[in-house]
Amino acid sequence: MPTAAAQPTLHDPLPLASGQVLPNRIMKSALSEGLANGDNAPDARLERLYARWSRGGYGLIVTGNVMVDRRHCGEPGNVAMEDERHLPALTRWAKIAKDGGAKVWVQVNHPGRQANPIVTRTRAVAPSAIAVGIPGIPAPRALTEDEIIDIIARFGNAARVAEAAGFDGVQIHGAHGYLVSQFLSPLSNQRTDAWGGDAERRRRFVLEVVRSIRAAVRPGFGVGIKLNSADFQRGGFSENESRAVIEQLSAEQVDLIEISGGSYESPAMLDRPRTVSTSTRAREAYFLDYAETARQAAGAIPIAVTGGFRSHSAMSAALADGTCDLIGLGRPTAVIPSAAANLLGERTATLPTPHITLGLPPRLAANGGLKTADGALDLQWHTDQLHLLGAGNDPDPDRSPWRTAVTMLRRNGFDAFRSKRSAAPRSAADRAARKFRTERAVGRYVMNPTVRALGKVGIRTAFASEIETVGRKSGEPRRVPVSLLFDDQGAWAICQHGLRSGWGLNISANPNVRVRQGDRWRTGTAALLPDDDVVARTRSFAPHPALAPFARGVFVALESDPVTVRITFTDN
Repeated sequence: MPTAAAQPTLHDPLPLASGQVLPNRIMKSALSEGLANGDNAPDARLERLYARWSRGGYGLIVTGNVMVDRRHCGEPGNVAMEDERHLPALTRWAKIAKDGGAKVWVQVNHPGRQANPIVTRTRAVAPSAIAVGIPGIPAPRALTEDEIIDIIARFGNAARVAEAAGFDGVQIHGAHGYLVSQFLSPLSNQRTDAWGGDAERRRRFVLEVVRSIRAAVRPGFGVGIKLNSADFQRGGFSENESRAVIEQLSAEQVDLIEISGGSYESPAMLDRPRTVSTSTRAREAYFLDYAETARQAAGAIPIAVTGGFRSHSAMSAALADGTCDLIGLGRPTAVIPSAAANLLGERTATLPTPHITLGLPPRLAANGGLKTADGALDLQWHTDQLHLLGAGNDPDPDRSPWRTAVTMLRRNGFDAFRSKRSAAPRSAADRAARKFRTERAVGRYVMNPTVRALGKVGIRTAFASEIETVGRKSGEPRRVPVSLLFDDQGAWAICQHGLRSGWGLNISANPNVRVRQGDRWRTGTAALLPDDDVVARTRSFAPHPALAPFARGVFVALESDPVTVRITFTDN
């Protein structure tokens, strides 16, 4: 326990092993901004956002995750840092972010099996060919050893480019289920070679990444890591293994370790962990109990804790008792860009905490899957605030969560498909092929998983039903999610891909179908009606007239050629 005279405060500078000195003890933690242009480069929007944070009084600003390989992106709008092609834009970004006196580090990342299938054109890669437990994310292929070595080199190269652009350091994203943490976890890394098989070999990847970065930059360049305390999954990466990683990192040239936890399969970072001690609840931060033991493993390396801190008193107490050396603020900085200055200047004692939820009925809200969805909505709501700042506006604390839900669907679904990478004109055949790929990908990775997820939690509506056709080649039943509008004689459906759809062609070959109406399966015959006014028909699916434009807008956004389908019941 530090003596009273030695107890650090939020105002105190923090010296690092590289020789850098952070001007105070408040860090703006990484928030994925999604504000890169179509070529994965920063533009004026990121400059405007970081200009606000630059004036926010932080000692350290960590950027949202920047990809080391543009072929594998975690979210739409990621910046990628592979070479000097965007060096002028990166340099402007760094300068604006540093103008207020903070040190600015780039969070470097590879998503591995969590690559977003909408924006990643190649198959995801991972330590082992094990799918992540998130609906709509396909299984990855296992990396070869040559590919592992290449990715390690890419981390070093990204750090070299960051240094050339004028950033002060990098933070390795080793948490939240991305590639580094995939190598660490026995659930996702089941290799039996030099990169897996036991805890020591699973740690090799992250250690080699640190060494690759250190070899690529000058000694005064900062190197940090964001590391999970645990991934909160049975048989996964544990706190004991996390402490062992920290002990080994303490022998490397690391400046700062940020403690986090969870993954998108078990998202402790989306909300407070399901079970917390009374002391943790009183001290606000989610991972402080673990940080106390991590402090012993880290030796002289400073520890940052992010997640849950809201009051000046709790932050000061965590520093004073030596539990951590740096306070990380994430979501509060999206709503209050000047959060650090407000705390340091005693203009506020507690940062407000918006409670973002769709306000579902208690019976539904208690469902674990919907709790996770609400957590994802919370993250997206804060991302919307970043986009407002990037547009030159102020945050909107009163923004409707429902408006965010629509934004989330658009940003991570429809809009992400629109190609921005080439201005060259396409032939009609190219446009048709791209259009069909768009339709199929949205159906496979967005719409179908959404409908199945609703079914699993017991939601039965016209917009969460299924149709069963007979495969024209296999002769076997084939079920796909579909929207249905029921009446006394049958049902109306919209075949999203028109006459190119698999189930549409099945109907052409064999009109006998089954459809799920609530919990009952009905039999009938189906007919494609290409001459029907599909626009009017689509509008009729809206549960309220005010939503009719949105119902039609879905198909517009999908760039699809929908065809009406009439199903007549034969089991009346």
